[in-house]
Amino acid sequence: MQFIDRVKIIVKAGDGGDGKSSFRREKFVPKGGPNGGDGGRGADIVFEADRNLNTLLNFRYKRIFKGDRGGHGDVKNQVGRSAEPLVIKVPAGTLIKDQATGEVLADLISEGQREVIARGGRGGRGNARFKSSSRRAPTFAEYGEPGEARDLLLELKLLADVGLIGYPSVGKSSLIAAVSDARPEIADYHFTTLTPVLGVVQTDYEKSFVIADIPGLIEGAADGVGLGHEFLRHIERTRLLLHIVDASGLEGRDPIEDYHKINAELRRYSETLTERTQLLIANKIDLPTAAEHLPALERLAESEGIKFFAISAVTHEGLDELMKYVGRWLEEHPAEIVSTVGSVTVIDLDVREDDDPIVIERNDAGDFIVRNKNLEKIVAMTNFNDDEGLRRFQYIWRMKGVDRSLRERGVKEGMTVHIGLMEFEWRE
Repeated sequence: MQFIDRVKIIVKAGDGGDGKSSFRREKFVPKGGPNGGDGGRGADIVFEADRNLNTLLNFRYKRIFKGDRGGHGDVKNQVGRSAEPLVIKVPAGTLIKDQATGEVLADLISEGQREVIARGGRGGRGNARFKSSSRRAPTFAEYGEPGEARDLLLELKLLADVGLIGYPSVGKSSLIAAVSDARPEIADYHFTTLTPVLGVVQTDYEKSFVIADIPGLIEGAADGVGLGHEFLRHIERTRLLLHIVDASGLEGRDPIEDYHKINAELRRYSETLTERTQLLIANKIDLPTAAEHLPALERLAESEGIKFFAISAVTHEGLDELMKYVGRWLEEHPAEIVSTVGSVTVIDLDVREDDDPIVIERNDAGDFIVRNKNLEKIVAMTNFNDDEGLRRFQYIWRMKGVDRSLRERGVKEGMTVHIGLMEFEWRE
């Protein structure tokens, strides 16, 4: 199966339904009051973690997701139907970011976890909602509020208990094939594994754990050399790291030097990774040249304060002892599913738009551009073909002090003012 761990998609929540402008018309009731109903709410865009998925491959074929619009209001104060949320399922371990800012919107790490990423627009109010003691027969109703639209970046970080790290060709693929049902490609050349491989290790009838073969790291991986950044992020969620070195040294590499270089890359990528528990695993002890390196590797593990295991993934020597120890360690250190968002600020999608300041800018043509989320929504929901609706908008405009701010910025008769998708010509 092709492994896809980063995709860009576009989501658009459903627009709210339009409010209805109507009046009660019945026999013997010549001047019935307004009875237009409100529109229904548009569909939210909801992401849900699903452990049955392990890749973002499906998003390669569908990149745009749109929620349904809410139903329109009707006569007799009938409220439009609210649209059902559009639920998009992603693998557990998916990080959802805003493409433009890089800010984290959600970190879905547990089965069934849901997050609303784009909110559907509220339904426009029918004219019955605007009736008051001073306005007995309002003719205007609101259009539905536009649903939120977002350009998203989805990143998948594997959710594995144990991660295998080490230079290419040290035997990580052979190890995971020997202890699980995973069948990675194995060959005698570097970078055989170009995608992470997950395997389930069964320790006894009822207990098991997930082990991930993280593709080979190289010097400079923390700077993105090779496929460094693509693979390093998968290590972040693992609870235990098995650091594999080639004890035979047949390729002219020094296993102790390799150990220090890999840890240096982890440290440069994330300081928290250096705090993750590691086991030092000397592989390929079935080869004659391994014997000369084993004493030095044992001393290295002792000086680092970590456990040392000597194994052969090919002959299976030492594998049972290693897997039993790993199983016991995981039992003694229960999983604490922690978001890897770190110091990144997670956007609060419920921040009140009223708190958004009004910003006035000028474009290259000299036009004035008014930016304010709440005002932009009001513009989108106003029927400017209705005189009462237009007057209501002008009242809100004045109450928020936009006309005063524009005069202070030097607006003149006949100049163009933009707000949202609307364009106005300034008149005193």
